[in-house]
Amino acid sequence: MRRVNKNERVRIALTLNGRKLAAEAEPRTLLSDFLRHSLGATGTHVGCEHGICGSCTVLIDGVAARSCLTLAVQAEGREVKTVESLAAPDGALNALQTAFRENHALQCGFCTPGILMSFTDLLARNPHPSEAAIRDVLSGHLCRCTGYAGIVKAVKQVAKS
Repeated sequence: MRRVNKNERVRIALTLNGRKLAAEAEPRTLLSDFLRHSLGATGTHVGCEHGICGSCTVLIDGVAARSCLTLAVQAEGREVKTVESLAAPDGALNALQTAFRENHALQCGFCTPGILMSFTDLLARNPHPSEAAIRDVLSGHLCRCTGYAGIVKAVKQVAKS
């Protein structure tokens, strides 16, 4: 294994929201910073930088992951999806985003991108989750606006369709 100088930049190539992209970064760069600053995916929010709040959640190869706990180099060759991947190219919201709007499941919206990505993962694995499963996923996120009831209602709405 080759040692890399901490200030050396490495090329990182990945598929972001269906597009093959590459940029250079220091090996210690977090995926959240790489997405925001190098690739322009600013929908990924950074809150606690400790993996607790969940606002930086993205999908890596279809699985929800905290991008503030993942190094950008770990995403080399992988498929990463951010909240920008959810709406249609014409801007039409997907079913989950629509349900969030209809059920007042967001207020300030800072935590919303990560929550949407976590529930995108859940609904892909389990299209009809129980309320307990919904609340379990939600327990991994912090929302200071206390929108939890609306969030549960929104996910249940999508799970019924």
